[in-house]
Amino acid sequence: MTPSDTTDPAVLAQLRRRSGRPDRRILFTGATVVTMDPGLGVLDRADLLVEGDTIAAVGACPDRHGAVVVDATGTVLAPGFVDTHRHAWETQLRRIMPDVHDLGAYVRATLAGHATVYRPHDMYVGTRLAALTAIDSGITCMLDFSHNSRTPAHSDAAVQALADTGIRGVHASMGPHFGDWAGQWPGDLARLREEYFATDDQLLTLRLAALATDETAGPALAYGPELARVARDLGIGVSIDAVLGDSSSRAVLGWERQGLLGADVTLVHATGLTREAWRAIGGSGTTVALAPTSDAQIGLDSAVPAIDEALSVGVRPGLSIDVEVALASDMFTQMRALHTIQRMRAVNAVHGTDRRPVRITTHDVLDFATLQGARTNGLGAVTGSLTPGKKADLLVIRADDLNTMPLNDPIGTVVLGSDARNISAVLVNGEPRKWNGQVLDIDLPALRDEVHASRDHILAASAA
Repeated sequence: MTPSDTTDPAVLAQLRRRSGRPDRRILFTGATVVTMDPGLGVLDRADLLVEGDTIAAVGACPDRHGAVVVDATGTVLAPGFVDTHRHAWETQLRRIMPDVHDLGAYVRATLAGHATVYRPHDMYVGTRLAALTAIDSGITCMLDFSHNSRTPAHSDAAVQALADTGIRGVHASMGPHFGDWAGQWPGDLARLREEYFATDDQLLTLRLAALATDETAGPALAYGPELARVARDLGIGVSIDAVLGDSSSRAVLGWERQGLLGADVTLVHATGLTREAWRAIGGSGTTVALAPTSDAQIGLDSAVPAIDEALSVGVRPGLSIDVEVALASDMFTQMRALHTIQRMRAVNAVHGTDRRPVRITTHDVLDFATLQGARTNGLGAVTGSLTPGKKADLLVIRADDLNTMPLNDPIGTVVLGSDARNISAVLVNGEPRKWNGQVLDIDLPALRDEVHASRDHILAASAA
């Protein structure tokens, strides 16, 4: 076999003939395996065995009986990235406002404008495009913060889009900020739970989505005792967006007094919070989803991603994409942006003194993008590292391409040297979703027509 085995159509054909079988075995051999498991670390010239949908062994795997063997020499095997917060329904409006001035401009154009004319079909198109793009760039788990749930049909379409792509999806449901809607949320969460999320051992999971305060869209969407009770009764987690500045800091302290913080609650952004708010977050085990490019590029509150503040109270955050109307779509960008911004701040803070800067590393940001992201999404026991017993969500990254060779530091190569073109294969739950550099099961011309037609409808209807 050659080091380019993921280019062999016969290998893929073998895998697909056995698709879904719990006894299917896939053995990747000869790779540099970046496990992101603290006990396993980085393994050189190692094997990884997948049985069914699960990682069965990592290291030396001499038992090849019945396995489809994939020679992964010259590649890095890594966990799939985990996106902790993306508004996937907006995706056909990509980069429509690349130089957005501030949060208010985004809200007026997107949430008070384009969102109000979305049909269920548009929800499906945008969410499916986001999930397929995520898979292409190595994101195997994506939390869709679906805050345009105008009717039950809108929610159904968003969930179906995740299911149709094969991604490990988290549907976080919230009612819309503005415009006419059916008023079914949050009551409709019970129906969604029953129809689509009946068990916890499946690719798709459900969360309640909310805002931190009532400043933008009124009290109905703001997290508090009533929404916390809904989530608790359904046994689902909560993701809270727009956690920004002094008003959100006061909200955090209120949630602390009410017992509404905890490991099943995720605060998105957490930019510009007070020290007291961070004390409450760290002390309660609440998780945090940072959006490095969103905070910095759009200018959310202080515009500085709150990585130092999180680490100071023992919170290791997940990372997220946020809004593709203005931002990049991939996790490589988020890792590099956070790595650069934090290290710049660290050096600047001690410039001209004899103090040493405290800087994060490439290992840190890869940890945030994988293991910590999974924990933030409530899936830490399921995915996020190449640990035997976890689901087989993984990437095969070519380390001998023009922009990645030679392989000197595998984590540095993943974080600083790679991008979507170097991802040869993506497995989600043991199933190939990208192979030989191509996302599978897409009729690209048909998808392109669907995306353009949806975009054109939205722009025309919102301008009317």
